[in-house]
Amino acid sequence: MRLLHTMLRVNDLDESIAFYCQKLGMKLFRKLDFPDGKFTLAFVGYGSEEEDSVVELTYNWGTKNYNLGDAFGHLAVAVTDIYKTCDELKKKGVKVVREAGPMKFGGSPIAFIEDPTGYRIELIERD
Repeated sequence: MRLLHTMLRVNDLDESIAFYCQKLGMKLFRKLDFPDGKFTLAFVGYGSEEEDSVVELTYNWGTKNYNLGDAFGHLAVAVTDIYKTCDELKKKGVKVVREAGPMKFGGSPIAFIEDPTGYRIELIERD
C-alpha cells in the first residue's frame, strides 16, 4: 500500500494551480472535468504521480468559499534552506503566517505559509 493523494477543495482552481505550480514548484500532472458532477480535479506534486503522493485540488463549480473547519491541520513540504525559501516565497507574494525558525520544543527549523484558499503548508528544513 501507499498514500496516493490528499484532496483539498479550492475556491479558485486557476489561482490554486498557479500557487502550487508557479510558487511552490510543483507540476500539474492532470486536470479532469466532470460536467455531470459539476466539478474539476487537478493533480499537482513533485516527482511523478506513479511514485509519489500528490495533492488533488478539487473545484466544485459555483462554490466560492469553504469553511475550512478545525480538524484539518496542514500539508508539509521539505526544503533545503528554510530562510532562503521563505524570502523567495515572500517575493512571489506568498503569505508567510509563521516565520522561519526553530520549533519551540526542538527539532528542525520550520515555517508556515498559506495557500489562496487558506490552507496551511508547513515548510520543514531537511538536508
